[in-house]
Amino acid sequence: MQDAPVVEWIRDKYQRLSPSLNERSRRLWAATEAVSLGWGGVTAVGQATGLARKTIHAGIRELKAGDRDPSSVLPSDRVRRPGGGRKSVGEQQPMMAAALEALVEPTARGDPQSPVRWTCKGTRRLATELRRQGYRVGPDTVAKMLKEAGYRLQANRKTREGKQHPDRDAQFRYINEMVKRFQRRRQPVVSVDTKKKELIGDFKNAGREWRPRGEPEEVRVHDFIDKTLGKVISYGVYDVTHNEGWVSVGIDHDTARFAAEALRRWWKKLGSKRYPKATDLLITADSGGSNGSRSRLWKVALQKLADQIGLTLTVCHFPPGTSKWNRIEHRMFSQITLNWRGKPRVSHEVMIQLIAHTTTTHGLKVRAELDRNHYPTGEKVSDRELTRSSPRGF
Repeated sequence: MQDAPVVEWIRDKYQRLSPSLNERSRRLWAATEAVSLGWGGVTAVGQATGLARKTIHAGIRELKAGDRDPSSVLPSDRVRRPGGGRKSVGEQQPMMAAALEALVEPTARGDPQSPVRWTCKGTRRLATELRRQGYRVGPDTVAKMLKEAGYRLQANRKTREGKQHPDRDAQFRYINEMVKRFQRRRQPVVSVDTKKKELIGDFKNAGREWRPRGEPEEVRVHDFIDKTLGKVISYGVYDVTHNEGWVSVGIDHDTARFAAEALRRWWKKLGSKRYPKATDLLITADSGGSNGSRSRLWKVALQKLADQIGLTLTVCHFPPGTSKWNRIEHRMFSQITLNWRGKPRVSHEVMIQLIAHTTTTHGLKVRAELDRNHYPTGEKVSDRELTRSSPRGF
């Protein structure tokens, strides 16, 4: 057994040389030191370097083989003999890859009763289930195997629109042609919709903004509605031709009366100035909500608006399930969301300012105004009232 000073001496040499040694040269250097020390050399070198005894013995065998037959020495460009080294987990357990795929895609592999089908397929859970089946594997190896098999972490993607109506393309072509027809005549075309309700107060808002390190803006832990400030509903009107928007921020209910009032305010503040000679107005809207195609109140409210502003109103509703094609969604509302990310809407004034300061490099401008009117729900429209509001019907 070698004494402590010898072990320290070897450790010091190894620490100096190790950064410049590869696997093979490290093995041969350790073997040379062990042989030079004689009895107990393998133990001493192992203690000093942390190398396994079998690694040092392998180096000694290589040295002895080279002394007997120099041609048996490995070429200079190799650190191991072909096929040498510890086999990968996949090679040691060839059936594990198939077992892993069966867990990740149980329905594709014909196993609807897979134990992880209805759970989050994280690498730890997958590794645990594989070990339960008798395989020796950890989460890191599972992650490596999944990547090698072509798997990646992916979120859901919204692509399905529901049942495809045979006239869907014709519907979109008709709406597109109507928009072009109005624009050629220099008549206004607007896209309208309601943004989701937002809590007003010091509540968390998704996203991040630059602030001094360690000084995030503090907000409430729970999103319980503030009874004083409540919620707001944002109804938007987007001028397709001039890339200009209007948002009425309501404090009551999202009704057809509220939607029609937002259109009236847009026309009074922006539209009438943009289109002083306009005689018609085209409105593109979703088929549901406060401006739904089957809402009688929406039709009555629009007729009243037409009488007030002196325009002929034409409405084109997008088919059900295709609201993302409504231009206000991706031209204006998405930009408003980006602009206020990470910023709590602590008051109505802050909400208005965040909306009104939304701009893009393509020239989008948005104006916003608080609508403090009350719009009761449950208002019914009789057949007689509907006919009286529009002699030609809807």
